[in-house]
Amino acid sequence: MVIQGLGNVGSHTATISQDEGGAIIIGVSEVEGAIYSKDGFDIHEVIRHRKEHGSILSFPGVEVYGKEDRRSVVEFECDILVPAALENQIRADNAHEVKAKIIAEAANGPVTAGGAKILADRGIIVIPDIYLNAGGVTVSYFEWLKNLSHMRFGRLEKRFDERAYRRIVDQIEATTGKVISDRDKEMIVRGADEIDLVRSGLEETMISGFNGIYEIYRDNDKISDLRTAAFVLAIKKISSDYISLGIWP
Repeated sequence: MVIQGLGNVGSHTATISQDEGGAIIIGVSEVEGAIYSKDGFDIHEVIRHRKEHGSILSFPGVEVYGKEDRRSVVEFECDILVPAALENQIRADNAHEVKAKIIAEAANGPVTAGGAKILADRGIIVIPDIYLNAGGVTVSYFEWLKNLSHMRFGRLEKRFDERAYRRIVDQIEATTGKVISDRDKEMIVRGADEIDLVRSGLEETMISGFNGIYEIYRDNDKISDLRTAAFVLAIKKISSDYISLGIWP
């Protein structure tokens, strides 16, 4: 994975992808330049180094690209390229040089219309910003629901679930005659906290959203990219709501 920009979006994308997804970060760019290592590096160490030294360019054991070459990061060979900084980074004049298999638009509009057409013709998948950036809005929606109910998620069922899971564990121990360690037992019986439920809800929302987009992309030969499929899905949902409300002829 290559990350363009280590701001709030880029840094969290990189750390979560590395820690939870097992991604190998091989390239990073910032305003001062870019670094690359075919074997990858620990993104936490890169972020820590930049905080301490004010630059990623002095990070040890990497290839260094100066400020004037920092935008060449979009041409690094990788599986996933994440433009997480500026708009219009991949255009008709440089889209032919992109070597990534997947581009995940973490920034707003990092791929121009001309660049997108070239990428589609080359078979490079672009996960559009209107989908990829929806996580924050989704969680804000969950927060709105919580505020309406005046109750945090998990408050009603957490203790009930823990007691139910504990009874299951006790029954397993009684039936098998084997004792589960206290550490494993606490991990099994723990009820979901609010953050667990929010992350679960976010995951479900994003997965179902992507499945809807991909289904339209897969089943319609006239749609050549996921962005167009996302627009079609959005319009279908809006029109369906209008019809349900009786304001669509």
